[in-house]
Amino acid sequence: MPAAEKPIPSVWTRPRKQREQPALSRERIVAEAVALLDAEGIDNLSMRTLGNRLNAGATSLYRHVANKDELIELVVDEVYGELEVPAAGPDGWRDAAAQIAASTREMALRHPWVVMLLGQAGLAYLGPNMMRQTERILAVFQEAGFDAAEADQAMTTMLAYVIGLVTSEAAYLSLLARSGRSEQEWADTLRPAVEAATKDYDRLTESYAAIRDKDPARMRQETFDYGLARVLDGIEVRLTGPASTAPTDPAP
Repeated sequence: MPAAEKPIPSVWTRPRKQREQPALSRERIVAEAVALLDAEGIDNLSMRTLGNRLNAGATSLYRHVANKDELIELVVDEVYGELEVPAAGPDGWRDAAAQIAASTREMALRHPWVVMLLGQAGLAYLGPNMMRQTERILAVFQEAGFDAAEADQAMTTMLAYVIGLVTSEAAYLSLLARSGRSEQEWADTLRPAVEAATKDYDRLTESYAAIRDKDPARMRQETFDYGLARVLDGIEVRLTGPASTAPTDPAP
């Protein structure tokens, strides 16, 4: 078969086998894979490890999931089903967008491995949960007044902010979990080193002094809220700003 005619490798582009073992379904495999990832992280995800947790051989798994790449597509789509996307409304688009962003962050912090898998997720965006959630998020921005093309850009911009911030946030929380310390204990332990490192830099000293006694978890929340508000401010300008802000065709 010519290369151009080969099917794209994805769990979503091949027919699903109808005959399944009653005790081992794709749904059970995916649920156990999510539990494995939550407990042990991406480094410990393998078909063999998953099979052991399910008391099933790799051959049994391969009847439902062709390979690890397909498994990744399935688990990413599974956790996207947890997003809470409010109904679209012309007067409340900004509140709805903020709720979507917050829900995306919460989902990613529950499953910190998901941000590391997004680049490996192949055609995960074709999954039923991803398709359903994306349709509903686009509705929020279209109801706000964007056309189809710019609604997609607005959605992508907002989610890129969330995923970008939560990537470092999830890594930090994973480090905390491995240390066995609370956020406050970690901050207290680091304080002497931070103060010593910043003492020769006036602006850094001033910035650190302003946050030194703040609750670290609350500060993370405030940082997220601040950045999200600024992103939504920029998106809102597209709807309410002067005509000069209208999109222009890119230069040839």
